[in-house]
Amino acid sequence: MSTSTDYLSAKRHSLAHVLLMAVKHHYPHALPTIGPVIENGFYYDFDFGTSGKPGLEDLEKIEKTMKEIVSQNLAFRHEEVTADQARGYFEVNPYKKELIDGLEKDGKTITLYYTGDDFFDLCVGGHTETTGEIAVGSFKLDKIAGAYWRGDEKNAMLTRIYGLAFDTQEELDAYLVQQEEAKKRDHRIIGQQLNLFIFSPLVGPGLPLWTPRGTILRTEIDNFVQELRKEHNYGRVTVPHFTKPDLYIKSQHYEKYGDDLFKVKTRDGHELCIKPMNCPHHAQIYASQLRSYKELPIRYSETTMVYRDEQSGELNGLSRVLSITQDDAHIFCRESQLKEEMNNVWTLIERFYSAFGFNSLTPRFSRRNDDVKFKGNIELWEKAEGAIRTLLDERAAGTWVDGEGEAAFYGPKIDFMAKDALGRSHQVGTIQLDFVQPTNFELEYVSEEGKREMPVMIHCAIAGSLERFLSVYIEHTAGNFPLWLSPTQISIVPIAEAHHEHAKNVHYVLQAANIRVEADMSKEGLGKKIRAAREMKTPYWAVIGDAEVANGTVTLEHRTEGKIGEIKIEELLSKLTEEIKNKK
Repeated sequence: MSTSTDYLSAKRHSLAHVLLMAVKHHYPHALPTIGPVIENGFYYDFDFGTSGKPGLEDLEKIEKTMKEIVSQNLAFRHEEVTADQARGYFEVNPYKKELIDGLEKDGKTITLYYTGDDFFDLCVGGHTETTGEIAVGSFKLDKIAGAYWRGDEKNAMLTRIYGLAFDTQEELDAYLVQQEEAKKRDHRIIGQQLNLFIFSPLVGPGLPLWTPRGTILRTEIDNFVQELRKEHNYGRVTVPHFTKPDLYIKSQHYEKYGDDLFKVKTRDGHELCIKPMNCPHHAQIYASQLRSYKELPIRYSETTMVYRDEQSGELNGLSRVLSITQDDAHIFCRESQLKEEMNNVWTLIERFYSAFGFNSLTPRFSRRNDDVKFKGNIELWEKAEGAIRTLLDERAAGTWVDGEGEAAFYGPKIDFMAKDALGRSHQVGTIQLDFVQPTNFELEYVSEEGKREMPVMIHCAIAGSLERFLSVYIEHTAGNFPLWLSPTQISIVPIAEAHHEHAKNVHYVLQAANIRVEADMSKEGLGKKIRAAREMKTPYWAVIGDAEVANGTVTLEHRTEGKIGEIKIEELLSKLTEEIKNKK
């Protein structure tokens, strides 16, 4: 193998075959389908029919059999066969026969891979030389789930067995520790604990409802985005949530994303689509009048919900939802302005994420390849990719990664990758170039020479989706938000009823200065009050007793720094205001 990444992928692919062998040992009636490599491991899908299938409690025995197979140091070898020969080998397996038919139709070579002398599977390859190259302690069966054949809910429901696999047992153990920590940081659990959002069975899955506390988070994040964009004169726009299908047919989104569109019928029988994106709408605002080169660049921004009909099995907390709040922006500019505009967006993205503790972003050049069908003129694609590559080499030489085949259907893009506190990588902000929609919508401007020319369209999302960003950020911080973002920034904690009047005065002063403050006037003891503030991950709390009343002060404490000490109200106000302003 050429790289360690390739070699690890080969190990994982080999383990998928070993899993198949182990499953067939315990469940001879099982019909195997596909078993690909995935991030951190592999899986294999089986049809167990009605003759019994494994549960979680059975993974241990299957894994034990896998380890016995690996220890036998079996060799992998391949054999090319004809389609008819392959169909003969898999005569009782309709899933394999369907795959063979597809390979034959596409004119592709059909190969079998043997593990040892007798056991084989339909496979294109990518294995270790022998099973002995796989450390026995480097893999583990992880979970079982249901999965539709080829991801289509109209097809049979299969049983998917997932496995984890790494180069060494130490790497596997480290990953398992990371996963345990991830469970504690699960944004769905913390979101409920901090009363940020809920899901209602009456509203439906994938449609989060945001509480006042959660709405503060969303508002503060969006305000920050708009504060950054204001420096570059973005014009705020608003578009409706419905549109005629004609808009997406002309933009070519309908052809690619038609199955993801929610559609409704009017009382007159007309069909409307609920918008899954905003770019075609913003293009219509640009096209509403003839533009001059003097107006360019024109920058539109809008924070709004869009809606996509995701499969129910793919919905996951805030990470994958049906209602997506985008901090969306589109820039219409001349080719000569591309570099400056992309540079400016890149800087905004860096400033935004550094404020949230993501100080090292890795840009990924998501570009086209010949295996995926993309829209538009190849010359324009090459021009767009050239512009992005030049920028990457200037701002991130030697650090950007290649994402061949990852482009949007209408143009190449820079996807920024961030690592969270657990070392997991997430795609965050994005800059996308688009010559296709300006072509489809015949967007124009008048040049200095009086000629009609086509602008370039830049799609740029900073937070991207507020839902997905918050799913990442909640887990990154474990809900310990910085002062400027916290739903409650400080809690006033009077020790006894005699201290309530002073507590109310402090509350009034802070609230008047737009500090998000709560006062705990309950009859609970001091310890319980402080524990309640800690459980809600409030950054500060101010204790008030006899001395504080007498001195016109509070005793300030911080959730991680501990006791700060007794300070005057004016000093407290100044400290909080400065910290919020600087987004420390």
